Amino acid sequence: MKKHLFLILSAVILSLTSHAQDCPKREFRGAWIQCVNGQWLGMGRDRMQQTLAYQLDELQKDGINAIMFQVRAEGDALYESRIEPWSRYLTGRQGQAPEASWDPLQWMIEQCHRRGMECHAWINPFRAKTKFTHELAANHPAALNPERFIEYDGLLIFDPGLPENREYIYSVCVDIVNRYDIDGLHMDDYFYPYPVKGLPFHDEASYARYGNGMSLENWRRENVNTFIRELHHILRQAKPWCKFGVSPFGIYHNERNGASIPGSDTNGTQNYDDLYADVLLWLKNGWVDYNLPQIYWEIGNKAADYEKLIRWWSRYTYNRPLYIGQDVERTVKHPDPQDANTHQMRTKYALQRTLPGISGSCQWYAKAVVDNPGNYGTMLKLVYHRYPALQPQMKWIDKKAPGKPRNITIKAGIQGPVMTWDAPKAKKEMDRAVWYAIYRSDNYGNLDIKNSRYLITITRDCSYILPSDASGHTYLITALDHMQNESKAVKVKL
Repeated sequence: MKKHLFLILSAVILSLTSHAQDCPKREFRGAWIQCVNGQWLGMGRDRMQQTLAYQLDELQKDGINAIMFQVRAEGDALYESRIEPWSRYLTGRQGQAPEASWDPLQWMIEQCHRRGMECHAWINPFRAKTKFTHELAANHPAALNPERFIEYDGLLIFDPGLPENREYIYSVCVDIVNRYDIDGLHMDDYFYPYPVKGLPFHDEASYARYGNGMSLENWRRENVNTFIRELHHILRQAKPWCKFGVSPFGIYHNERNGASIPGSDTNGTQNYDDLYADVLLWLKNGWVDYNLPQIYWEIGNKAADYEKLIRWWSRYTYNRPLYIGQDVERTVKHPDPQDANTHQMRTKYALQRTLPGISGSCQWYAKAVVDNPGNYGTMLKLVYHRYPALQPQMKWIDKKAPGKPRNITIKAGIQGPVMTWDAPKAKKEMDRAVWYAIYRSDNYGNLDIKNSRYLITITRDCSYILPSDASGHTYLITALDHMQNESKAVKVKL
C-alpha cells in the first residue's frame, strides 16, 4: 500500500515539475510562527525549544528562507523586554518570566540564521489585550495608563488617535531593533479593530481633541498613516538594513460605482473603510519595504476570490516587493478548478510565479507546512522550492554589493574536507558580508550563477563541508551583505 501511494505521489510530482515555473534565484519564502493560539502553553523551555527546532528543521527542508516570529501579541513580550511584561503565551501568566532565563527571540534569531533563514520580529501594534486574557501584569501599559486604551468586543486597543500611544509603540520597536539582530520588523493586519456590527469604537474623546476638522474616517486613516510613516523613518535611522513590512487583510477596498480609490471585485471587510489602513498610500510613498497581503481564500470564493485578489494586488505594487500570504489548510481543502482530483496549490503557485510584481509568498502557518496536509510541504520541497533562493533586492535601502570572499582554502575535517574563506574587508556595516552563497557545477560541468539550479546553499559561516563527490566539480562562492546584494564570484575547482 505504501509503495502504491509513493508511486502516485511520484507521478504527481513529476507532472507538477514539468509544468512548474523555474524556481527564481531571488524569492521570499516565509512562514509565520504564531504565539497567540497558545500552542506553547504548558511547555517548559526544553520542550518548546525541541518543538521549534523540529519545525525549523522541516521548514528548512521545505525551502523556507524567512520566519515571521510573533513576539508581541498584546502589549507583551516573547523576549527580554525592558518596557513590557513577559507574555502569558510563553509562561501561562503575563509578567511571569520563563524558566532558566531564556529569551525566545534571541534563540529564534540564532536558530534561523544557523539554517540560512532570515528572522523577522512580528508584532501586533495596537492590540493590548485579547479576548481570552483575564489578568494584566502590573507593568502592562494598560495597567499603568488605562485612560489611553479603548475596550472593544472583549479587546483592549491602544487608541491610535493619541500621539503618546504612537510614541510608546515606536519605543518598543526601536528597543527590539537596537538589541536584537533581526532582519525585519513585521506587522500584521491589526490596526483599528475588526468591526463588530452595531458596536461603535469609542474614540470620541481623542477625535474631539485631535480631529482638526477632518471626518472621523479620514482622521482614523491619518492616525495609522502617521504611525506607519514615522515608524518607517525611525527604524531606518536606527538600523538601516532592518526591513519593515506589513501583512494587511487581503481586501484593500471593495469595488463600487463612483469610488475614487481602487477596489477589487470582492465583498467583505476592507482595509480602507473598516481597518483604516490605507496600504496603497504606504506603498506609493515608500513607507514600507514589502507588502504581504493575506490572500487566504480559495480560488472561486464568492465573496473574495483568490485569483481576482492576487491579480488585483499585482497591479498595485508601486515598485515594492509583493509577497502573497498563502493559507495552507484552505489551499488543500478545495479542489483545483482545472482538475477536481487535486487541490489548488498548483494553480495558486502558477499565478504567483507568472503575475508581475510578485516576489514570493509566506505560509500561514508554519506548523501547517510541517504537518504536510495534502503533501503541501512535500511539494514545496520537491517542486516549488527545490532550489534555494536569495532574498529579493531592496535597492532603495542599499544596492552596493560587498567585496569577494578572500583566502579560500581546503582543509581536512572530521566530517570530510572543509572549504574555508575569509570575509571581504568592509569600511561600514552596510558593506559587511553577512551571508555567503555557494554554487556548484552539475555532472556535465555546467555552472551559471544566474540560474538557481546551481545554488546549493546560503550560509552565514565562512566554511562549507564538501560532499564526498566534490572532486571534479567547480564551486563558486559569493558574499552577500545584510540586504543580500551579491558580490562577484570566486571560483574553486576541485
